[in-house]
Amino acid sequence: MLTLLTDPAAWLSLATLTVLEVVLGVDNVIFLSILVERLPSAQQGPARIVGLGLAMLTRILLLLSVTWLATLTTPLLHAFGQDFSGRDLVLGTGGLFLLWKSVVEIHASVEGPSGVPRRRAAVAGFAAVIAQIAVIDIVFSLDSVLTAVGLVQQVEIMIAAIVIAVAFMMFVAGGISRFIARHPTIKVLALAFLILIGVALVAEAFEFHIPKGYLYVSMAFALAVELLNTRVRRRSGGGRPGPG
Repeated sequence: MLTLLTDPAAWLSLATLTVLEVVLGVDNVIFLSILVERLPSAQQGPARIVGLGLAMLTRILLLLSVTWLATLTTPLLHAFGQDFSGRDLVLGTGGLFLLWKSVVEIHASVEGPSGVPRRRAAVAGFAAVIAQIAVIDIVFSLDSVLTAVGLVQQVEIMIAAIVIAVAFMMFVAGGISRFIARHPTIKVLALAFLILIGVALVAEAFEFHIPKGYLYVSMAFALAVELLNTRVRRRSGGGRPGPG
């Protein structure tokens, strides 16, 4: 460990991997921010901390189980003319869950609440949100850890990068949540991004790889256009949407 602290290459690996972990964690933070928005304001902060803490714990446990991770690539079943491994099943199931949840949230945003009694929803709200975050944490963590293992061999560096990245995400998650809550169109845009990620995960399960860079660039472009559109509306009509 002391050798790693004095090795410039180790510090470079740590910096590179930390940035990568933050980038790969963007979808996780967006998903978490949208889910906790439904909770009472007093529970939103704790839910974000618990959710990201679970993400960090899941990634570290997966890192410490590298041997087990290797077995996830072993084919488990044959269907639709191809073999599916444990990794494929996890990614595919997670992608379908993300698609379902994103569509439900878009429907609620556009059509309004479904009429579920607010008191009953509040009772199970915190536990339900944490459970959903935990499910998607497993999917996103698997993707993140497999990427980390492919880049760096030292487990200490990988764990340090994960801790730093999650600490940074805890710092910015509150601001992202408030920003999404204040701008309904941004929320729908973020949910559309999660749909893209869900499609990419399902495609990955069928051995069709869609580079995440394409998805991030597309989302960044759409976000930039929407931010410009919001600025124009504010300057021209006090926030009223323009024609078309």
